[in-house]
Amino acid sequence: MGNIDNFTPVERSFLNDTLRSNKVNVPYIAVDNFPNLGMLTAFRFLEWVSENPKGVISLPTGKTPEYFIYWTRHILENWDKENIIRLREKHHLLLEGKPSLADLHFVQIDEFYPIKSSQANSFYHYVNKYYIEELGLKRENALLINCDEILLADGKTFEEIFPDNKVNLELRYREAQNPLEKLQKESIFLIDNWCSEYEQKIRTLGGIGFFLGGIGPDGHIAFNIKGSDPYSTTRLTSTNFETQAVAAGDLGGIEISRERLVITIGLETITYNKNAVAIIFAAGEAKAPMIKDALELPPSNLYPASVLSLLPNGRFYLTQGAASMLNDFVDHYYRSGNWSQEKTDKALMSLTQKLNKYAEHLTLDDLKEDQYTQLIPDLNENTVQSVIDSIERKIKKGTELLSNEVFYHTGPHHDDISLGLLPYIHYQSRNEINTSYYSVLTSGFTAVTNKFLVKILNDTLSFVEKGEIEMLNYPDFFEIGYKNKKDKDVYHYLINIASGNADERSRAVSHRMVRNIVELWGMKTQSDVEEKIREIIATINSSYDGQNPEPKIQTLKGMIREYEEELVWAHFGVRTKNVHHLRLGFYTGAIFTEKPNRERDVIPILQQLKAINPTVISLAFDPEGSGPDTHYKVLQAIAEAVREWGKEKNLSELKIWGYRNVWYQFNAADVTHIFPVSLNAMSTMDESFTNSYLSQVEASFPSYRYNGKFSHLSIQTWVDQLKAVQLVLGKPYFYDNESPRLRATHGLLFFKEMNVEEFLQSARELEKSTEGIHH
Repeated sequence: MGNIDNFTPVERSFLNDTLRSNKVNVPYIAVDNFPNLGMLTAFRFLEWVSENPKGVISLPTGKTPEYFIYWTRHILENWDKENIIRLREKHHLLLEGKPSLADLHFVQIDEFYPIKSSQANSFYHYVNKYYIEELGLKRENALLINCDEILLADGKTFEEIFPDNKVNLELRYREAQNPLEKLQKESIFLIDNWCSEYEQKIRTLGGIGFFLGGIGPDGHIAFNIKGSDPYSTTRLTSTNFETQAVAAGDLGGIEISRERLVITIGLETITYNKNAVAIIFAAGEAKAPMIKDALELPPSNLYPASVLSLLPNGRFYLTQGAASMLNDFVDHYYRSGNWSQEKTDKALMSLTQKLNKYAEHLTLDDLKEDQYTQLIPDLNENTVQSVIDSIERKIKKGTELLSNEVFYHTGPHHDDISLGLLPYIHYQSRNEINTSYYSVLTSGFTAVTNKFLVKILNDTLSFVEKGEIEMLNYPDFFEIGYKNKKDKDVYHYLINIASGNADERSRAVSHRMVRNIVELWGMKTQSDVEEKIREIIATINSSYDGQNPEPKIQTLKGMIREYEEELVWAHFGVRTKNVHHLRLGFYTGAIFTEKPNRERDVIPILQQLKAINPTVISLAFDPEGSGPDTHYKVLQAIAEAVREWGKEKNLSELKIWGYRNVWYQFNAADVTHIFPVSLNAMSTMDESFTNSYLSQVEASFPSYRYNGKFSHLSIQTWVDQLKAVQLVLGKPYFYDNESPRLRATHGLLFFKEMNVEEFLQSARELEKSTEGIHH
């Protein structure tokens, strides 16, 4: 946690009394969830503002600040209400009067270049909306990065100088080849000059007094990517793949973010004022490796956030998950509470990895010398065998064939269920006395790019004009017919995967698009349909990349994802009536999606639970929001529905399966089921993914961990999980096994079974902390 002597009263009120190590470069505080992270940051910010009412602040954009912005506003607006007074007392924010934000100076951290300031996905727009307007700062006291106002050669606009939004920084170092390049070269130096002036303005103000920032997948802060010079200042620069993958969501796809440069303050801009309070906040276990590097390895340009070690008031504010790989945390895990088989499994597995030694070759001395295996109670010659037995039991459990089960598989987004559980689902669905239902809880339209939608609409228009969508001629098609035979669109598509006929596959997609357009816009004739398609294409072509479309086009994009989901399960003989699309209302494509509410988001799930009456519910288990914030909001909604259902039905037999996939993984010690995945199962998953998730195959929104399809990343995860388990069981356990299924193992899939009480316990922690939050 670092030296806590200079922690402020607010910070001390959030310290739990467990972790007290000084072995980190920057002091940190860990809280138990994402909303509390926002609350801690808001209280610390207001504490600082009360002492520095005219200070200079720099606050981040993106999704992480959601609860920081919420709590800052909520505390200020309800300053004298009883519940906020109690909260202020608890967290030692005992001030004479309410802090005022009116005289603060604001510095924008970064911006894409080029981007129009009017676009809702520009950081300029975000800062104006969420900080200047919502928190009541004065615009005249703000230093902002408005790309439209940065002067370029000959007084031209960036659209004229950089017609395709591409800025080639090589022009800094080489001769221009033509008149346009000459203007571009001159403009790049003008932008460089603007950046130097921006830096100077910040220094004239005395530097940044309060800096708050997130941490990127490569450890970046602001857009200071891995390798950035700790003495860097404000500049125009390019980014790396990890950063582009994360920015793809803002810009409408990796193909756009890959080309876009950024203007960012530098690492020295952040540390220039030696008295600055500089805070990095991070939520979720996916951030744990970057946090560990920044806090525990010697500071270097490989870990940009380690620059905070130069500031006495540098801090990291983390959720438990983000802190989970820090030595303090690992130590606390083993030394506190009761010892369990899970701890024995984890300690021994981690020792096999540390020593790169198979479990059967570990000696008792190895176990006694390791700081954690030495803590195992009754350590003896059989300890290793107890771990081998424990892992074998999980494999046995994973391969048991289930009967008479009703599975209710849920996913926050389309493709989550498939990426998380497909080989196991396929294995259990071969037993025809089991029934499976699939329910995707949000519409997922943000994953369909404008380019993809326009291509499908153009194809559809062409088929309609050529008279190749015959159902348009059926007498009752526009009244009722469009709703029928959706299974036929699915079958039509899949049969043409088998025969390799791409044109017919495209026609099957167009069939579904025509049904969707008739349903959404209430069309009555073929010419209405043609006109509407042309109108939608025109609307999309006139919008900027990453623009949130109007609600009906959102729904249309979501319907493409719904069709894709039906295609996946139809590979395994599942009918469309068993694939449900809930389109929960909190998911709107806004920067901050709303908190789920009972009527709109919980009741639809509850109704499905009552209608289906499942014996097993599977769900994406992400209680800290390691992945997209949609994950933990969906988790909340499911938990609430299960809680309600439990009021009228005994759920003691109900099983909950938590799965993970490309956003974060389980440790084998944490799970109850380990399922062997064969090469055959891997190729089945990859093919069904590639054939069905048409909008995802080119991965416009890839994981920062892998530049390619999510299905390949899932397979990579299974392979890595097998490697970890092989160190415990030995390779011969698999290739010499009596069972052909185990001999064919080339990857392992993990999931965790919980009873209702265990599941609600994990979800309740988050629920408690968000009480009273309604955006």
